[in-house]
Amino acid sequence: MGCFVIFSFTEDETKSELKLKINWTEEFTQDFSFQNEWSYPFGVFLNEFNQPSCDAFCPWKADAMKESGKIKKDSLTSFYKLIDTTHINHSIKSDAWVYEYAGTDNMVFEKQNDGSILGFTICGGATHGSLNIQIKNNSITSWISYNSVRPVDIEKFQLKSGDISLDKKLFDNGIIKAEFNLKFINTLNAKKEIYWNGLIYATYK
Repeated sequence: MGCFVIFSFTEDETKSELKLKINWTEEFTQDFSFQNEWSYPFGVFLNEFNQPSCDAFCPWKADAMKESGKIKKDSLTSFYKLIDTTHINHSIKSDAWVYEYAGTDNMVFEKQNDGSILGFTICGGATHGSLNIQIKNNSITSWISYNSVRPVDIEKFQLKSGDISLDKKLFDNGIIKAEFNLKFINTLNAKKEIYWNGLIYATYK
């Protein structure tokens, strides 16, 4: 899962040797107010004229509606039919060390055919490592998918250790509220630790 494109893994590829038992709780001391913050989809930003706009990822038809970077007044309606300016609420707040990582604010969860819940973080222009968490029964598996900008194969860093707490009542109602601290096996440099710690507040269907 992860960066720009959603990668498909076979059942064997998504299995991790290590499973962590979930600590089910409704008592968190951390601040989850980040869920009220939002950002535009990747590639969309507020320009100097206070207009939601796009740059490198603009369709050529949208680019043609701009003059010196400003969207022409008579083209605004047509421009926003081409460009998605949805406000995306943040669903993860975290601290991590993984190759080519500059942060992420969004994590998406989806229910799978086997009844498990699979989540992955969304990458951006400078972030090419995606955290994956699979929840099933009372445990999780986790791994990091690293899709480098270099012409090399996608690397998968397996879970080494960690812990995770989830709100049981919210989980039963389609909401992932979690606090996690995870460490991963660095197959590229055993001396450098890969970790991902943080908070999640996201829905799943």
